[in-house]
Amino acid sequence: MTYDSLDDFARRGKPTLANGPIAMVFAEDDTELASTLRHHRRCGFRSVLCFVSPLWDTPPDLEGKIHRITCDPAADGAVVQAVNRINDLAAGQWLYYCYNAEYLFYPFCETRTVGEMLAFHSEERRDAMLSYVIDLYAADLARTPSAVSLEDAHLDRSGYYALARPDPKNHNHPRDRQLDFFGGLRWRYEEHIPPERRKIDRIALFRARPGQRLREDHTFDVEENNTYACPWHNNLTAAIASFRTAKALKRNPGSTSDIRSFHWRNSMPFEWHSRQLLDLGLMEPGQWF
Repeated sequence: MTYDSLDDFARRGKPTLANGPIAMVFAEDDTELASTLRHHRRCGFRSVLCFVSPLWDTPPDLEGKIHRITCDPAADGAVVQAVNRINDLAAGQWLYYCYNAEYLFYPFCETRTVGEMLAFHSEERRDAMLSYVIDLYAADLARTPSAVSLEDAHLDRSGYYALARPDPKNHNHPRDRQLDFFGGLRWRYEEHIPPERRKIDRIALFRARPGQRLREDHTFDVEENNTYACPWHNNLTAAIASFRTAKALKRNPGSTSDIRSFHWRNSMPFEWHSRQLLDLGLMEPGQWF
């Protein structure tokens, strides 16, 4: 199904939101857009919404399997506005959002659907899930100048860290169960990344609640949604394997000439398997086994 705008989707597409979980994929360009959509369909999302330019041609195998909404995700505030609009239309449903060339992984995703995982998370009285955006990059930029290669994907095995998240209302104490996470290419090439975009945490999975608002820093105005765990024990977290930062650093004229290779001593091939991310401590199974 194709919609001319988000307003058109709100008029005609609301039945699509009756059953979740629902994925929203924002296409900043067409790089690996088709593989991103296929990956999230395999995860088990009941509906996949693709916010995309009308110039992109839907691959034949995805015809009738995604919902196209004409949109320019690169416009200022477009993604936040779209997520918040869908949030208000899909009360009670689990939502997820990402960009093209990003791939959701969660514990045991090879054998369990995202719906099963979120059902367990809901039983733990959680309405949101912390996700870590893990940078992927091609090891050989001479062969792959765009830095995007599914076959040659690498990630950093170390260099990740967290800092207490300040509470602007109480300067003596940080926010309860909230941390700012850093690492990957945004840490190694921080001189090319604005400070407000260096974090790698994203509340990418959340239950829609009319009135709550996603903010530009990928957190919500409902502070409990931004916590990494409940007060009693550790909860599930997820990872989003993403070429987005590598792609941007190589496209940006101010950084591309400074980067001959993303590969360093702590690079390792990405295995496209949740076990690797669990072993590296890049996501948490919590009490789900």
